[in-house]
Amino acid sequence: MSIFQELTNRDQVFEFLAPVQSPVDVRHGPILYMEDVSVSFDGFKAINNLNLTIDDGELRCIIGPNGAGKTTMMDIITGKTRPDTGSVWFGSRHNLLTMNEPDIATLGIGRKFQKPTVFEALTVFENLELAMATDKRIFPTLTATMKPEYRERIEEVLEMIGLKDLRNAPAGILSHGQKQWLEIGMLLMQKPRLLLVDEPVAGMTEQEMERTAELLTSLAGKQSVVVVEHDMGFVRSIARKVTVLHQGSVLAEGSMDQVSNDPEVVKVYLGEEA
Repeated sequence: MSIFQELTNRDQVFEFLAPVQSPVDVRHGPILYMEDVSVSFDGFKAINNLNLTIDDGELRCIIGPNGAGKTTMMDIITGKTRPDTGSVWFGSRHNLLTMNEPDIATLGIGRKFQKPTVFEALTVFENLELAMATDKRIFPTLTATMKPEYRERIEEVLEMIGLKDLRNAPAGILSHGQKQWLEIGMLLMQKPRLLLVDEPVAGMTEQEMERTAELLTSLAGKQSVVVVEHDMGFVRSIARKVTVLHQGSVLAEGSMDQVSNDPEVVKVYLGEEA
């Protein structure tokens, strides 16, 4: 048995303007392309010549021990951190290193952090409604009406995230897992082309984990989804292709069986390397 198998055992509201689908050109390559990316913090090389490609519609799992560079990698993709060297492209037209965080988000890259952030005093429906709004100036906010197509989109997302029966419930009463699904739904309201999800099942019950696996796998093909996760049982349940990061670079890549039986990967997870 491999080390991975051992680790397993919301009628008057905002005037919405649905985001225009970003002109991301993936005809000649992947949707995300990172080449020779490096970044150091106070002398520590958090990312070291990282090379990574994500295909359009792909579901990719990123794993690695603490300090492997997973969070820094997502920070670079979303514009929170600028690397010292390297290239990061969204399709073949958009150089992410020349863009700020809001522009990158508008382009079609959504990120879900580990701790869910929802408006607890608002209903599930209202949270999705707010997430869809693009013009939050006072006048449009006060004069807007709900259009049928926007309501249809909310209903579609409610169905996807399994919260249709809780549409009128305050988000604050949801379980931890349900809040995670709601936040994923809020990102889906923006119709992202690339969705980055950080440790989605931390603190979830087994039943919630199973539902989260179903949700994420259902998104593949509609969006590109990158899942960073420590729970190897969950990764195995959704993995199609797995990338292992170690010391800021790719250590191994392939199917779950391939990486879980890679001697170098096993060595890293067993703590036999510094």
